Amino acid sequence: MSRLTVPKTYKLYIGGAFPRSESGRVREVLGADGEFLANAAVASRKDARDAVVAARGGHAKWAGATAYNRGQVLYRIAEVLEGRRAQFVEEIRAQQGVSAAVAGAQVDEAIDRWVWYAGWTDKYSQVAGGANPVAGPFFNLSVPEPTGLVAVVAPQEDALLGLVSAIAPILVSGNSVVVLPSEAYPLSAISLAEVLATSDVPAGVVNILTGPVADVAPWLASHADVNALDLAGAGAYDWPAFEAAAADTLKRVVRPGGPGAVAPSLERILAFTEMKTVWHTQSLR
Repeated sequence: MSRLTVPKTYKLYIGGAFPRSESGRVREVLGADGEFLANAAVASRKDARDAVVAARGGHAKWAGATAYNRGQVLYRIAEVLEGRRAQFVEEIRAQQGVSAAVAGAQVDEAIDRWVWYAGWTDKYSQVAGGANPVAGPFFNLSVPEPTGLVAVVAPQEDALLGLVSAIAPILVSGNSVVVLPSEAYPLSAISLAEVLATSDVPAGVVNILTGPVADVAPWLASHADVNALDLAGAGAYDWPAFEAAAADTLKRVVRPGGPGAVAPSLERILAFTEMKTVWHTQSLR
């Protein structure tokens, strides 16, 4: 007797949980061959607000973790993703219509990118910070700290690699993230959320909202509790309008094709850090 296919509904990822969209809306995701793959939630303005609240709540624990611990967690993401490699290869192959070899190469590069950024968690501050020469009996030290809560429009051209390339460097320094993944290929984003949920990433540190970017991005750009806006994947949208909305709350904005684009780089890490300078009196004895 043949079995019935069990269609999956991919939900949002907010605060470490997988809620349905507040609106209850979903859309059909079709494969490259036009066949039905799954339903994906369509995020609303209310979902965006909930994600910002969750990200703000998760930020303190993540930013307060040691650099070594953050590196362990990012490496754990790579381990879990490696264990589910076959699932991601099949999802990418079905969504993008590419060969298994091309899909596998994308997954492998995404895994390697997590490992690469995991290695930077306890090193970037030594490169970016330092002791400053000053006149007088003082120590003057500059240390990079996380910007805070970053809203991200992930690269849209692929299902997984662009998403990982955008969020991994933001997490290195201790930021929390609300991300809009590929609108055309959303399924791998929620599968990645399942990986994050089982990789010791504190709840709320990463929040993923699927659906039309143009509907949700303006609300994140204008939200007063979002500290920075990464428009890495917004090139095909009205990103100057997003930037203008962000200006009202003095957000840091990285434009499409900004620091390092989405290639692995120290610039991507430092794009979402702030420099804290501390003065300390030297002993006169």
